[in-house]
Amino acid sequence: MASSSSLIATGLLSVASLHLNDQAKHVNFGAMPMNTLPSRNCEALTRYSRRRSLSLIANAKVSAGEKAIVKESGAIKSGNDIGILSIHHVGLLCENLERSLDFYQNLLGLEINEARPNDKLPYKGVWFWVGSEMIHLMELPNPDPLTGRPEHGGRDRHTCIAVRDVSKLKAVFDKAGIPYTLSKSGRPAIFARDPDANALEFTQVDN
Repeated sequence: MASSSSLIATGLLSVASLHLNDQAKHVNFGAMPMNTLPSRNCEALTRYSRRRSLSLIANAKVSAGEKAIVKESGAIKSGNDIGILSIHHVGLLCENLERSLDFYQNLLGLEINEARPNDKLPYKGVWFWVGSEMIHLMELPNPDPLTGRPEHGGRDRHTCIAVRDVSKLKAVFDKAGIPYTLSKSGRPAIFARDPDANALEFTQVDN
């Protein structure tokens, strides 16, 4: 497996999108007040606040074929006025947390968010930073079949992560022997699966 330092060069930026085949409900948990956290978590929470602030100020730019869609970050207006801001995190199931850590932390080089309350949950898990958003890995039984899924992850429910350089990530996957497919539309994007067959898309965007 490649080291995390080698993967930092691929430039994992953020969770660009989440595609689901089934209906899902999302609960957005706000950050806990600083005075309720152990001191060891304060630094991680401060990093989270800084990431969220930068995310709301910055413009999100996503490549779509030959066109570029640019949308200013901020609350999404709706008739219900509930104030949707962004995707807070994506939850993924895994059979063996240590095996998944090797993929997400050692291969992709993602950083663990130590401020999240793993010890308060009745199952093993870990939260990874992906830009200003997060991936929550949960060691729980997976109701989805691990076999018979589409070869191309773009035709399955998948999480899309924005990166700076798809070619560098492709080289890392080649070295690690990770199977992948390229975007069928010809845009700079690569699709792969984690050890539990969760489909991931990595799409190249301008920073």
